Amino acid sequence: MRNDASSFALLLWVGVGAALSAHADSPLFTSRATLSSLSGEQIYEHICQGCHMPGGQGAAGAGAYPKLATNKNFVSWRFVALTVLDGRNGMPPFGFPEGQGMRSGPSHLTDAQIADVVNYVRGHFGNAYKAEVTAKQIAALPHPAAELIGPQ
Repeated sequence: MRNDASSFALLLWVGVGAALSAHADSPLFTSRATLSSLSGEQIYEHICQGCHMPGGQGAAGAGAYPKLATNKNFVSWRFVALTVLDGRNGMPPFGFPEGQGMRSGPSHLTDAQIADVVNYVRGHFGNAYKAEVTAKQIAALPHPAAELIGPQ
């Protein structure tokens, strides 16, 4: 009986390990190291759509996640950028000045990545705002989340 339980536990352990390693290459898993190579669309897919859903339709349930689709607030690229930089209504901040950032918690996005994801959501999901935001424009905005970690 003990051998059967030990064999089952070993098989279960091997099965779980194989399943996890199979998902390690999945686009749903993103490490901080690979995050830097992603486009605005990919950043949305890896970070944002978990709450805002694949079509940007938002969700309600354990929390309220506003829809991004046909969002009139997106006329202002600054509104979108500041939301990503500092968070809003329970959404964590993702922007820190270059060279700063937390080693745990939400992923740090560079100014260029924030510009990419801002451009992506403003041009998709029924939003037709075509003005291209640059990393330089994002860098000029306040990065309030930096106050959370203090001087580095």
